[in-house]
Amino acid sequence: MQGNVHERGLKQSVDWSLVLSYLLLILIGWINIYASIHSSEPSSIFDFEARSGKQFVWILTALGLAALILFILSPRLWPGMAVPLYLFVAVLLIAVIFLGTPVKGSRSWFQFGPVSFQPAEISKISTSLLLAMVMSRNDFKLSRFKDFLLVAAIIGVPMLSIVAESETGSALVYVGFIFVLYREGLSGWFLALIGLAIVLFITTLTASSYASILLLAGVLLLCNAFKEKNFWRWILFSALFVGLMAALPSIWNLITGAVSSAADRMANTVTVPLPGARQKVFGTFLLKIKPIYLLMAACLGALPYFAVRSFRERNSFMGLSCAAFVVGLALVFSTEFIFNDVLQDHQRKRIEVLLGMKEDPAGVGYNVNQSMIAIGSGGFAGKGYLQGTQTTYGFVPEQSTDFIFCTVGEEWGFIGCAVVILLYVFLISRLILDAEQCREPFTRIYGYCVASCIFMHLFINIGMTIGLMPVIGIPLPLLSYGGSSLWAFTIMIFIFVAMYREEKKYY
Repeated sequence: MQGNVHERGLKQSVDWSLVLSYLLLILIGWINIYASIHSSEPSSIFDFEARSGKQFVWILTALGLAALILFILSPRLWPGMAVPLYLFVAVLLIAVIFLGTPVKGSRSWFQFGPVSFQPAEISKISTSLLLAMVMSRNDFKLSRFKDFLLVAAIIGVPMLSIVAESETGSALVYVGFIFVLYREGLSGWFLALIGLAIVLFITTLTASSYASILLLAGVLLLCNAFKEKNFWRWILFSALFVGLMAALPSIWNLITGAVSSAADRMANTVTVPLPGARQKVFGTFLLKIKPIYLLMAACLGALPYFAVRSFRERNSFMGLSCAAFVVGLALVFSTEFIFNDVLQDHQRKRIEVLLGMKEDPAGVGYNVNQSMIAIGSGGFAGKGYLQGTQTTYGFVPEQSTDFIFCTVGEEWGFIGCAVVILLYVFLISRLILDAEQCREPFTRIYGYCVASCIFMHLFINIGMTIGLMPVIGIPLPLLSYGGSSLWAFTIMIFIFVAMYREEKKYY
């Protein structure tokens, strides 16, 4: 004790409820890993030749790392480590593309004898630390283009490197950092634009480019209506435009159908007068015009008007809407290229099955189909521990890793699933609440980064097991089998716990 400064003890300075939720999740993960393999590897849960025994070792080492971070390493170490750690991990992410071991179509693992290591897991830690360091500077303003570009680069470099490794699932986790940016002042319209981009991609695949462009124009017009004084005039204009353009394909089919019939009659005429020849040429020209060309002409014709108006009225929202339309248009016309040339064959098939474009219950859709059967068969209270038939007979592939949640659903039922999800909700909410209590911007921003990463993993993995997301191979935090994932999430969480303890240590 010095002057009026008092030091809190370990009991008061550590958020033990956060630590307890972490411990409960790794315990639930461990016993369910054993449940998922006990029939194929009949042994004790502590058998170190089986996955449950290996996971026990990973858990012990993870707890050792947690103790090291919490009690030995100084919390002030992490801001200074942000840049060198980020650069080191960036080198690993690039090196693994050329030197890594191919695993299920991706090259994202280093193999050292019996031990495998995935740099993508620790990249979440390095990215979170660097984001926290950069965004906590006194002169940082997210609204400034230079600073926004820097943040985008920090997130984009590891994300693109992971995409190059064909680990699309791990790359999607980085989208979650948008929530951190939103907390630090990014406009909510950016979140809406990301959602719109996803909808445009899906609409283009399942419907048509015409429907996507019309949707894009309609949404942007509607958004501008809420920002304008003449709200109802904008709404009326938007409704008339969207209605007319929606009916255009049917109207155009009638026109071109009539023109085609007239052209056929002229073709049967032996001698066609000059006016008739002109009509025939004009009809042939009309037949080559598609409704999407007319929609594009209407939209691009109006775009300069809105751009000039936004400049004159200093309406930045309208200007951003014009830019968003151009970017959205580029996305619509690049969807086919992304889907056919960027995504791998198994990724395309999984998306097609998810969106109902194809049915393949015995092929690509097998994992999800069996997972949903397992979860559904658990009912309200489950079949009982080690009593799951889908689990016992190994119907669900990767059940101890990516599909560990279906083991919970089958053997523990709705109650077990609810308990697990509520534990995650509690863990994420404690991270956010603790982050909001921190005086240091670095700790607050880092806490939000950790919460965002865990949320994205949770959302994607559980969505995958119940058929709401494509199967993209992403672990359930702290539950799935694997040392890289467990270590990464342990380090992430306990760096925050240690920094939070440092702030609450004195009062």
